[in-house]
Amino acid sequence: MTNTAEQRRESIRARLFDGLALSTCEVEDESALHAGHAGAASGGGHFRVRLISDVFEGKNRLQRHRLVYDCLADMMDKDIHALAIIAIATSEITN
Repeated sequence: MTNTAEQRRESIRARLFDGLALSTCEVEDESALHAGHAGAASGGGHFRVRLISDVFEGKNRLQRHRLVYDCLADMMDKDIHALAIIAIATSEITN
């Protein structure tokens, strides 16, 4: 069964919250912007996430992205074709 776009988005949110102790998790489905794109034909969606967590403290960009991909690993083959990540440590937030 293929997940609807909303089910995918919510599944991404839930996995990221569970795996990364996030204070903020925004998931945007950008799949409609890529309609007709070769990757879109596979059925996987295009998503953009903005995440804030203490877990990212002291980690570089690559380490942060690996943490995110670890949470979503099994979704990457079928549900997610492309993922844009903004991963921010809590201490990096300016008021």
